[in-house]
Amino acid sequence: MNFVMKAAMGGGPPDVGKMLGGEEKEEDPDAAKKEEERQEALKQQEDERKAKYAKMEAEREGMRQGIRDKYGLKKREEAEAEAAAAAEESAEGSLTRPKKLVPAGCGDEEEEESIMDTVMKYLPGPLQDMLKK
Repeated sequence: MNFVMKAAMGGGPPDVGKMLGGEEKEEDPDAAKKEEERQEALKQQEDERKAKYAKMEAEREGMRQGIRDKYGLKKREEAEAEAAAAAEESAEGSLTRPKKLVPAGCGDEEEEESIMDTVMKYLPGPLQDMLKK
């Protein structure tokens, strides 16, 4: 006989019989009360954890503020707000967004001539004479 047949006939571990649909589980009369207590304990633990981390963050912020005061720094949000305000002031009279800075030499007509001169320097003498004509 194999193990499954023994379990079905009542032999073997008692849990196997239950898994195969044997005995029905009894309803615990205090199960609802226990579950409610468990949920309340979990909620209390979560509240304690949140309070702990809020306290730690308050301590960190105190340390950060001490460092800011010592070195004359501003909070990141304040610095970003000031930078945004400065950008708005510079673009105040413009109907479009502020133009990006163009690197020196990009789009200059004078530079096109200098590029040709530079290329001519590297060509051999006879080719230079031919291109100049």
